[in-house]
Amino acid sequence: MSGSKSAQGANGFLYFTGFIGAAVYYIGAAAGFWAGVVGLLKALVWPAFLVYEVFAHLAS
Repeated sequence: MSGSKSAQGANGFLYFTGFIGAAVYYIGAAAGFWAGVVGLLKALVWPAFLVYEVFAHLAS
């Protein structure tokens, strides 16, 4: 078991605020209802997009 409960809570809060920010961004950029739904799903996995872009940038 690594980390304290307070550190895990802080990480959860950071992920949650990132989720809210990503949801606002993706839903705001959506052209229609279903694009907004897809944007909400993208907001759930935004860290994967971030890591992919970082690795793509490092590879070039």
